[in-house]
Amino acid sequence: MKKLSMLHIAENAADPRIFTAPFRAALAELGSLEIRENGHAMSAAEKAALIRPHDVLLTCWGATRCPDELASNAGALRYICNVTGELARFLPVEFIDAGIMVSNWGDYPANGVAEGAMTLLLATLKDLHSQVQHVRHGGWKMDMHFHGGSLDRAVVGLYGLGVIGRRFLELIRPFGATLRVFDPYLTETLEGCERVHSLHDLFRGAQIIVVHAALTEETRNTVNAELLAMLPRHGVVINTARGGIIDQPALFRELESGRLRAGLDVLEPDSLPEDHPARGWNNLILTAHRVDHGWPDFNEPPTTLNRMQEICIANLQRYRDGETPRFLYDRTRYLRST
Repeated sequence: MKKLSMLHIAENAADPRIFTAPFRAALAELGSLEIRENGHAMSAAEKAALIRPHDVLLTCWGATRCPDELASNAGALRYICNVTGELARFLPVEFIDAGIMVSNWGDYPANGVAEGAMTLLLATLKDLHSQVQHVRHGGWKMDMHFHGGSLDRAVVGLYGLGVIGRRFLELIRPFGATLRVFDPYLTETLEGCERVHSLHDLFRGAQIIVVHAALTEETRNTVNAELLAMLPRHGVVINTARGGIIDQPALFRELESGRLRAGLDVLEPDSLPEDHPARGWNNLILTAHRVDHGWPDFNEPPTTLNRMQEICIANLQRYRDGETPRFLYDRTRYLRST
């Protein structure tokens, strides 16, 4: 059986969250793995020379950027297996164009992010953040200027319906909301949803907007002041996708005035200064790009593969056995991915 020759070049140190003992052991069963660190100190030519003898390159969080020149002179390289999600930061699109197979973790984050979006939606809608703070500071029942709400018969607009958006759709269906969807790449009809053909139509009459779109040049800042103004007083905006999709200053003006409420896992940039007033707004929940996290491991060394590692190993087995790996990129998917 073919043995794979695999390489990973880390920009600094190899990420211990990825290269755990169980993962290294599973990779060793498939072939040889070479890990090089401090890729930031290597020239493009040095990195290309390191990669060319290997048929598989493993990328992930913290990987060094692949040199552009490698795409047109790849040597033995046939497959780039990205253990994590985002790809563009360390792999130019020319590798896709050159016919080198490239995959990532596929639907791995769907459950966690969809659960996180649903959590943010319910918490924001019920003013849970304000109630918790009120009780912690000695209060009990809040006065009526906190408004709450219900998904029952609410009009909810979903912006983007990729794998995460579809999982979220499954979670929200039982709550009895009227569901609208805007996704220019959607081709099929979805039962129980109204498909609209513009963001203007999505926002018109909606009480809640949930963002699941990828950040591209076409989607950047598309949730703008004009659209936000269409939401009713105490309307809700949820974003677990990318902060750059929303015109953040416009949304912050609405939140600072108290007109809207929001649950944001992501910002643009993805942080806030320590003294930013948004940290204290009662109508805003911020989860610092961590709302998708699963059970804590309490710093215990893992004894089994997690799901993203399982996807990687399964794809490497497929490649080794002459089968097509899952979650392959083409140019369109690359350009639409966040």
